[in-house]
Amino acid sequence: MSAGSSAPSAPFGPGDLHLHSDHSDGTEPPAAVMAAAHRHGIRTAALTDHDTTSGWAEAAEAAVSLGMSFLPGMELSARHEWRSVHVLAYLIDPDDTGLRALTDRIRESRLTRARTMAERIGRDYDLTWEDIEEQTAEGATIGRPHIADALIARGHVRDRGEAFGGILSPASDYYVALYAPDPVTAVAAVAGAGGVPVIAHPAGRAGLLPGRVVRGMLDAGLAGFELGHRENVEPALGELRRLVAERDLIATGSSDYHGRGKPNIPGENTTPEETIARIVALGTGSSVVTP
Repeated sequence: MSAGSSAPSAPFGPGDLHLHSDHSDGTEPPAAVMAAAHRHGIRTAALTDHDTTSGWAEAAEAAVSLGMSFLPGMELSARHEWRSVHVLAYLIDPDDTGLRALTDRIRESRLTRARTMAERIGRDYDLTWEDIEEQTAEGATIGRPHIADALIARGHVRDRGEAFGGILSPASDYYVALYAPDPVTAVAAVAGAGGVPVIAHPAGRAGLLPGRVVRGMLDAGLAGFELGHRENVEPALGELRRLVAERDLIATGSSDYHGRGKPNIPGENTTPEETIARIVALGTGSSVVTP
């Protein structure tokens, strides 16, 4: 996965460009994630764990062994005021200094936040840091999903949905905010690392980001939006479709698969071959891996 992407002879599509492993908040190892994508007919898969590229090597090897292409990716955390914004970062250089500085700071904040939340929760519930570590894959940064899994294992909640709707919700007294850069800074960092930045699930129930923020992201190198996603809703989705058409931006479709962590299924939304080829042509930080 060295710098400099080139279009392979193998077909790209259909592609699922938003998949998570247990290196962040998914429940399966990268190889199992690739196997799940393959079972659902995916030809190109991107592993987009939160703020880390640690699962790339395993995922690439598994994808190629199954006859799929692997598109290196990451989901970079950002925030605008109270709202989380996720930037899908395709074909980045994982060793880029600026991007690594951001991801290192985010992961450190995630760990500090998890420890503080665990301490607060432990005052009222039978829950220890060791319980949470048991739910975390080696090399993964502990986050709220791992705390949720520990709460499930202890019998305090039934599933992640109940945990995130109650004990771990932003309205809870146990909640601690996570550091994340503003969206324009995040997009610029991805573009500066040779990557192709695409905003994940941009038309959810929270509505669209303010126009000035969108314009700032476009000026910083934003390439497009993930329009095919189960969380997107109208009329915001229609507004983004018009923007994509007007600006000739990239429009992707993905599942946001998390294994048992979410009901999302690989391939429930896909990205066509010609769009993947366009992403590959734009990315210069790393290369697509093909069979």
